[in-house]
Amino acid sequence: MHLYSLVGYRERSTSPATGNAPVARGGWPCNCPLLNVVKPITLFASGDVMTGRGIDQVLPHPSKADLHEDFVSSAWEYVVLAERKNGPIPRQVGFSYVWGDAIEELDRVSPAARLINLETSITTSEAYEPKGINYRMHPANAPMLTAAKIDCCVLANNHVLDWGQSGLVETLATLRHAGFKTAGAGRNASEAAEPAVIEIGGNSRALVVAVATLDSGVPPEWAATGSTAGIAWLPDLSDRAAGQIVDRLRAAKRSGDLLVLSIHWGANWGYEVSREQRRFARQMIDLAGVDVVHGHSSHHPKGIEIYQGKPIFYGCGDFLNDYEGISGYEEFRSHLVLMYFVTMDLLTKCLVRLEMIPLEIKRFQLRHATARDANWLRDRLNREGTKVALDTHGRLVLQWP
Repeated sequence: MHLYSLVGYRERSTSPATGNAPVARGGWPCNCPLLNVVKPITLFASGDVMTGRGIDQVLPHPSKADLHEDFVSSAWEYVVLAERKNGPIPRQVGFSYVWGDAIEELDRVSPAARLINLETSITTSEAYEPKGINYRMHPANAPMLTAAKIDCCVLANNHVLDWGQSGLVETLATLRHAGFKTAGAGRNASEAAEPAVIEIGGNSRALVVAVATLDSGVPPEWAATGSTAGIAWLPDLSDRAAGQIVDRLRAAKRSGDLLVLSIHWGANWGYEVSREQRRFARQMIDLAGVDVVHGHSSHHPKGIEIYQGKPIFYGCGDFLNDYEGISGYEEFRSHLVLMYFVTMDLLTKCLVRLEMIPLEIKRFQLRHATARDANWLRDRLNREGTKVALDTHGRLVLQWP
């Protein structure tokens, strides 16, 4: 039995069924036979976790509510908008409140590693960047991450320096003091490039390397240097940019390791996956030995590709945010989110199973999606070429030949 590439990406062609939406095509054989699957392990991955602004205000230790946005001056306004939409939200909630039903799913699966893209600075810094939107969570609210037993926080994104280098340094110190691994940011370029190492049993490790690209809204000046804090930054997805990280990815990996490349790339809205993204992701698998490409930046789930038996997530979508009640882009239904449970075989380094749990963000809490919403997510992913089916428990399960 062989895996074949799931056509979870989109070409620049059109069809009557999708109007301007490109049609998915593809099919590459995997050279990893799964007849002798040995010791599969499961990773939990999510897209953007934004615990600042409104969410931070309802946690036990809110930051100052002052904002520096064009139309909103207080983080409490996002709480009010959410309550207008879905009803009252309690104040000073417990640290597990925002995770809601996700805790039950994490306990059920008990993944070997838990990975999120933390798109919020954890700081009391007042050195805000004049960029229009600035996310921060008070350091005393960091236990909300402990409540979900998160192992690794990816920090290579376009909000981790919202409160300057001092805010990033405090974020790193807070997370490390609390026992979290971090990837993609550091006090200098060397630290930002280091993989997060998570022991997953036996002699095996999950290595998480994170980078962010210019087109996701990360400016060049946020790049870490030899002497300044910042993130692991790529100017583009060219062959030259790929070459910058291939050698260090290969050098970091040893036999038995599972290598995850977490990448913040592309626009917030839209389902199209560019040729550059597809090429770059496959280069990372072919040349650098990457086993899972964990892509994020889009505010909604995008298509998934299986290439040489390895999953490529082009956009995991938001996982936690305070967007309830904000108008615009309703067609993407970004309040509907997915938990990704990725089961990999440690011998072949190929995907064994991909299970996705449909949830919705309601009153700043993750709750199981209704059957109707789960069906919408299924149909949306299928339209994007990612073949999934709903099982009897309402979980989306990836289908591939």
